[in-house]
Amino acid sequence: MSESIRAVERALDVLECFSIKTPELSMTQIAEKIGINKSTVHRLLATLERKRFVERDPVSGTYRAGIHLLQLAYLAMETNDLRRVSEPFLHKLWELFRETVDLAVFDGNEIVFISVLESPQRVKLAAAVGQRLPVFCTASGKAILAYMPETTVLHLLEHDLQEYTAFTVVAPEQILKDLRQCQQQGFAITEQEYEDGINAIGAPVIGRNGLPIAAVSVAGPAYRLTREKMVQIGPSLRATADEISQEIGTTQRS
Repeated sequence: MSESIRAVERALDVLECFSIKTPELSMTQIAEKIGINKSTVHRLLATLERKRFVERDPVSGTYRAGIHLLQLAYLAMETNDLRRVSEPFLHKLWELFRETVDLAVFDGNEIVFISVLESPQRVKLAAAVGQRLPVFCTASGKAILAYMPETTVLHLLEHDLQEYTAFTVVAPEQILKDLRQCQQQGFAITEQEYEDGINAIGAPVIGRNGLPIAAVSVAGPAYRLTREKMVQIGPSLRATADEISQEIGTTQRS
């Protein structure tokens, strides 16, 4: 076995140390788990951290799964049964509210629509499968961010954020406040933050590891999809997202 292949195997061994039971580990703990010396583990962790596969807590010095690893996990979900399993649940929302309904996954600092059911009404939101939108100012994006580790969210907010409309929230502290509210109520609401005249509400689809793997949202014209209307829709949307989460878990176990 070549040295380069051995290094890849060791890096993967490091990543496999993290689990639901051990989400954070010290360098010493990792070295003990995989049975190699700490200097080698230190080099591996430095490379993985640079590539954002792991991140180090500056206070405790422990390591956890990084944002790039999470992104790959979300992309993997795009190719599995998520879209097929979600389809009947999305149709129920579409029939109930007669607005555009979509399913989106997280990719980098964006969300990507993997399923879109267009509103049957004459005035509607233009959306398409494959379309990418910023994660920080969309209902789907906020629904996903609200259930991600705060350190991961802070990484995404450390760069300058674009103001798409006069209502776009770009202050990190206000975004974090919005995300905490989303977590409390179970759904996210955005009012013309990405596009003038368009409101949306989103709820997360949670995977078996407790992290969001996608988001379901309902979007439409602001005059029709008012805040009051969105608050009314919220519990039904969250219930649907929970049903999809449960079905995905059942499918993965079968």
